[in-house]
Amino acid sequence: MNEFDWSPVAQEQERSLTGALVVSESLKSYGRSIVLGDGENGWLTRAEVDALFALSEQVGKKMALTLPGGRSFTVIFDRADGPPIEAQQLFPLTTPTDRDIYTVVMRLLTVAL
Repeated sequence: MNEFDWSPVAQEQERSLTGALVVSESLKSYGRSIVLGDGENGWLTRAEVDALFALSEQVGKKMALTLPGGRSFTVIFDRADGPPIEAQQLFPLTTPTDRDIYTVVMRLLTVAL
């Protein structure tokens, strides 16, 4: 998970006409990227991957995400940098079944309720 790749503070820097640096900061209310899985250690069955893909086909689908430790977020699928879900067979098979295992990366984005 990309837990520490995000800062809750937005910052803009620009130069004034006098050459002075003007810095503006504010708190971000949402828009945090959450990436689950790394393509090697996040395993799901094909049936679970199919269910995730079905969810990802819904436009604007808001979901509740609760992480270990109890932190909760409202999220949507993050499609900005490619597909929101990537899945590869752990053991490549020509005719996989619903029980076969896939490695998964899922990209989410926090949103307001």
